[in-house]
Amino acid sequence: MSMRIGHGYDSHEFKLGVPLVIGGVKLEHTHGLAGHSDGDVLLHAITDALLGAVAAGDIGTFFPPSDKRWKGADSVIFLEEAMRQIEIAGFRVVNIDMTLILAAPKIVPHAEKLRARVAELLKIIPSCVGIKAKTPEGTGTDNAAIAHAVVLLESIPLETLLEEDEACVCVGEDEDF
Repeated sequence: MSMRIGHGYDSHEFKLGVPLVIGGVKLEHTHGLAGHSDGDVLLHAITDALLGAVAAGDIGTFFPPSDKRWKGADSVIFLEEAMRQIEIAGFRVVNIDMTLILAAPKIVPHAEKLRARVAELLKIIPSCVGIKAKTPEGTGTDNAAIAHAVVLLESIPLETLLEEDEACVCVGEDEDF
């Protein structure tokens, strides 16, 4: 079995008048995150971690900010493409660990919801999703949100792939289905 590790990073400044979306979850806050898409700093970092783990490029390779199609796009689309890329490469997610750095809002009240959403998107159980939040503490980034994500992938065993292929073939062969 082969293992891969990927690291992703992203940052966006806060902006008045846009919704705050982190980890695919809309959070109540006075400001959202500015970005070409929905500014979901956490999903962007996860997307880059996944793509990096299988050497498939980065988020900008697939979704360049110069492309108007992605203006205001839901970042779940980006993560779904990264999941497709790791599956094409023959891998699946084992676990993920993430760190958010922001002055506000507090993440602890939302941590379980974020873990559940990320787990759903990555097709893993919530106990395999780690999330932490830190304050910027004098780094001059109080008006931004920063996210780091580290993901561990494992190769999909050949037996699993064969079983999935056989299951697909069997459905097509059953005339009563």
